[in-house]
Amino acid sequence: MNREALFCDGTQDYVIPAEPKENEKIKIRFRTAHNDVEEVHILTGNSSYPMWKIVSEGEFDFYEIEWQLSDVPFSYLFEVKSGDQICYFSRCGVSDQREDFYAFMIVPGFSTPEWAKGAVMYQIFVDRFCNGDPTNDVEDGEYIYIGAPSVKIKDWSKVPAAMDIRNFYGGDLQGVMDKLDYLQDLGVEVVYFNPLFVSPSNHKYDIQDYDYIDPHYGKIVSDGGETLPKGAKDNTGATKYQKRTGDIRNLEASNELFARLVEEMHKRGMRVILDGVFNHCGSFIKWIDRERIYEQQPEYPKGAYVSGESPYRKFFRFHDERKEAWPYNKSYDGWWGHDTLPKLSYEDSPELEQYIMDIGKKWVSPPYNADGWRLDVAADLGCSNEYNHMFWKRFRKEVKEANPEALILAEHYGDPGEWLQGDEWDSVMNYDAFMEPLTWFLTGMEKHSDERRTDLWGNADNFIGGMRHFMASMLTPSLQVAMNELSNHDHSRFLTRTNHIVGRAEHVGAKAAEEGVNYAVMREAVTVQMTWVGAPTVYYGDEAGVCGFTDPDNRRTYPWGRENKELLAFHKEMIRIHKQEKPLRKGSIKLLYAERNVLAYAR
Repeated sequence: MNREALFCDGTQDYVIPAEPKENEKIKIRFRTAHNDVEEVHILTGNSSYPMWKIVSEGEFDFYEIEWQLSDVPFSYLFEVKSGDQICYFSRCGVSDQREDFYAFMIVPGFSTPEWAKGAVMYQIFVDRFCNGDPTNDVEDGEYIYIGAPSVKIKDWSKVPAAMDIRNFYGGDLQGVMDKLDYLQDLGVEVVYFNPLFVSPSNHKYDIQDYDYIDPHYGKIVSDGGETLPKGAKDNTGATKYQKRTGDIRNLEASNELFARLVEEMHKRGMRVILDGVFNHCGSFIKWIDRERIYEQQPEYPKGAYVSGESPYRKFFRFHDERKEAWPYNKSYDGWWGHDTLPKLSYEDSPELEQYIMDIGKKWVSPPYNADGWRLDVAADLGCSNEYNHMFWKRFRKEVKEANPEALILAEHYGDPGEWLQGDEWDSVMNYDAFMEPLTWFLTGMEKHSDERRTDLWGNADNFIGGMRHFMASMLTPSLQVAMNELSNHDHSRFLTRTNHIVGRAEHVGAKAAEEGVNYAVMREAVTVQMTWVGAPTVYYGDEAGVCGFTDPDNRRTYPWGRENKELLAFHKEMIRIHKQEKPLRKGSIKLLYAERNVLAYAR
């Protein structure tokens, strides 16, 4: 029996239709070598059903069976017989034993947006991309965050400091608007923005107001107030910051700018994905007001830190609930213990849950019309696992009802299988089935540059094993929209990993991130990225040769006018090929050959 010829997957050539509805009749096909096997059976549960040879094409025979779906998931695998030989075929390929863990699965009614399948995505960390409007820049001493004042960085090319969270380079949405021609020329189809909502940090994973785009990224039409005097200890006197982030005119103007940006991107055939941080918020948020930003503004209700009578009291869990603990009750739960990241208490507050559902719908609906959400550390809401699943099932339902074409991607570490059953997330940021195995194979480095392993460098068996295992935990519609990144805002730049230097900027120096990098290996990585199953996602600046160790060094500014022209041209060409060749969007993948430092596959 020619085992190399045996093949099936969940693509449109082998499941017809590929994304069936509930109670729909489908056809399932299986491929063998021509006149090579005697029987092919489909196995599901304890039952076995024969498949029939329907056509021969060249060197292959194709077997088929019709199957009536119900409204529940359908799992299956194949048994193949030739003489006294029997083998099984699952999502991990051919084996001598039945592997139900790796069975194929179809979830009736589950589909992912067609526009997202194999789409070329581009991740923008806004503060470091382009400064299009200097009038909205954060000022020196505008406010205090984590014990020190905000800093306006005046040198665009300056490398991020070790404590970078309150340093601002001035990138904004107008800067993105100004560079749409560049993104279009590069071939970008989808832009994924790191958080845009009001927030005191440059990364904005500590939300202050979910309802509005940060005016420092948007528009400041009504300015005023004062920066903090030297030696200030808190933000009660941060009147400029209070004005900029609290004045409704600035907030509405910023939302309007975002709506215009999305409209212009849509005109150019580009989509927009927002970053949703719903497992925690920030201590500046109007709901808690730990920093007393809103306390002096009568148009805002008192935050739960300020008053025990706050309408947001149940949004958080306080350990000291005595009346005398207020005002300024510090006893709330922090996400992973951080008091600057208050943990949202969904299980105690149906009002909070509803609020976030409304936020999920708001930004994918007119007039904003974003095309989806990337969900930050989505499995870790800080609640019970049962509640977490219930929350995301409801979130999916609400968002998809508001915008049926919205994409829901989640950040997740480890096996995402339980979250990818067709009723929660569409897919994930693909660490386990792309970034990690490829990084080990091409560089022998861990994705934070924290470890080097020569035993995994060039180890094709490890690469194939990792890819097969983790890809098997994802439904085919999920695989086709998975965010395949080489770098992002959390991990070291891939180009830096090619120099094999273990460490972080604060230990080995930022300059070491640029030393001895291997552009040829970077091009190999981009080639795999643009030809593998999923949505190839470029982290801003990777295409221009930006280096950097892990957070915050990986958040260097885009080097406008200083790009590596050769690497940029290579990205453009590979993106062109990816977009031109239809199998690279939704086609099958077949591993052909592998040995140390060698990998061959077909699409």
